[in-house]
Amino acid sequence: MTTIKGPGVFLAQFIGDEAPFNSLDAICEWAAGLGFKAIQMPTLDARFIDLQKAAESKTYADELKGKVASYGLEISELSTHLQGQLVAVNPAYDLAFDAFAPDQYKNNPKARTEWAVQQMKYAAKASQNLGLNAHATFSGSLLWHMFHPWPQRPEGLVDAAFTELAKRWMPILNEFDNCGVDVCYEIHPGEDLFDGVTYEMFLEKVNNHPRACLLYDPSHFVLQQLDYIQYIDFYHERIKAFHVKDSEFNPTGKQGAFGGYQSWANRAGRYRSPGDGQVDFKTIFSKLAQYDYKGWAVMEWECCIKNAQVGAAEGAEFIKKHIIKVTDRAFDDFAASGGNDDFNNKILGIS
Repeated sequence: MTTIKGPGVFLAQFIGDEAPFNSLDAICEWAAGLGFKAIQMPTLDARFIDLQKAAESKTYADELKGKVASYGLEISELSTHLQGQLVAVNPAYDLAFDAFAPDQYKNNPKARTEWAVQQMKYAAKASQNLGLNAHATFSGSLLWHMFHPWPQRPEGLVDAAFTELAKRWMPILNEFDNCGVDVCYEIHPGEDLFDGVTYEMFLEKVNNHPRACLLYDPSHFVLQQLDYIQYIDFYHERIKAFHVKDSEFNPTGKQGAFGGYQSWANRAGRYRSPGDGQVDFKTIFSKLAQYDYKGWAVMEWECCIKNAQVGAAEGAEFIKKHIIKVTDRAFDDFAASGGNDDFNNKILGIS
C-alpha cells in the first residue's frame, strides 16, 4: 500500500488576469500559502508554460521545474484537456470548440486536429523532460451527440466511431509510451470516454495499450448515477491520476440527470466544493490507498455556490484530512506466535 501524495490543485479554474492568478510565480505563492504541495498545470497559457519549448528544451523544463520547486511545490501532472478535446470533434461542435484553438486553425477542422495531435506529442516529451509519469487529458468525441439517440443510431456507427477515435490516439499513445508517461483520460460527459463501458470499448480498439490509463474523478459519476466506488475495484490498475471534486444529485418531479437546460445552480446534478456534496471521499481514499495508488490527490474546484478562493482553502485542508498514512505493519503483529514449517505442521497435526 502507498500513502497518497497531496494535496495538489488543478490551476485551470483559477488562472486569470488578476493577481495572484496571472503569473506562475504569483499563483505558486498563492497555492503554497494555502498548503498545497503540487500544481496540476494547464498547457495553453504561455504565462505559465511554453509547451513546445518544454518539449524541445530540457534546460527550459528544468528551469520551470526549479521555479515551481522554489515555492515548495511540485508539478503533479501537465494537463491538455482542451487540446485532447480537439483530437476528435464531431462537426456539430466545430464552432463551439474552435474557441479552444489558436486563431489560425479556426474554421479548419483538419488543421485544428493536426495541431491538437502535435500538442499532445509535445505534452508527452514535456512531461518526460519534467520528470513526470502521468498526464491529464480528455479523449475528445465523435459520438456524444448520439448518446441518447432519436432516431436510433445506424447499425455499425458506434464501432466506426471508436475505430476512428483509436486511430487518432494510437500515435499519441505510442509517443507517450516512448517517453514513459501514462495518458490519463478524464472520464467525462461530453467525451466518447464517459463511463467504464466506453473506456473498455476504447481500450479494446487500442489493443489494451499500456499507456491508455485513467484520471479518476467521482463527481462525474454521481451525476450519471454510476457506482463510483465499484469503479475503483474494476479499474484501479489503470487509475494513475485523481481529481478531488465533489458533486450532488437531487432529482425532483420536474428534472433528473439531463438537467432541463438549466444553469448549474438549478440542475438536479451539480458540482460542489470538496465536502459540500455527496461523494464518499473517505471510502475513495481508503480504496486508492489499499490498491497502491501512487499518484497525487489533486483538487479540481468547480462549485456553483461557493467562492473559489474559499473553496481552494477548504479543499487543501479537506485533502490533508483524507490522506491516509498507510501502516507498515499488521495491527495484530503484537500477538504473532512465529512460524516455520515445523511449527505450522505441529499446529495442523501433521507429522
